[in-house]
Amino acid sequence: MAVDDNAPKSAVELAMERLRKQDADAGIEQLLLTDEQKAAITEIRSFYGAKLAELEILQGSRLRRTFDPAEREAIESEFRRDRERLSTERDAKIAKIREVTTR
Repeated sequence: MAVDDNAPKSAVELAMERLRKQDADAGIEQLLLTDEQKAAITEIRSFYGAKLAELEILQGSRLRRTFDPAEREAIESEFRRDRERLSTERDAKIAKIREVTTR
């Protein structure tokens, strides 16, 4: 699909052009991921998305079984720790894949 340079541009297109120009002026080079890297990142996001969903379901189940405020707080605290751990693991794996592009 050819883009007509005279056609009006959306706000998103204009913003992206501005950001690309700012990056170019700052000397930041745009790195493109290979299809294999994109697939690996998609797989990682899918895996950790499923893990996070499972964690939420289990946490909700545990919360429904208790009425003790202290126990509920402990369950919520554990959930936050586990969610943060999984998110950090996911982000680290994605960063490692992206790092290969910069070499």
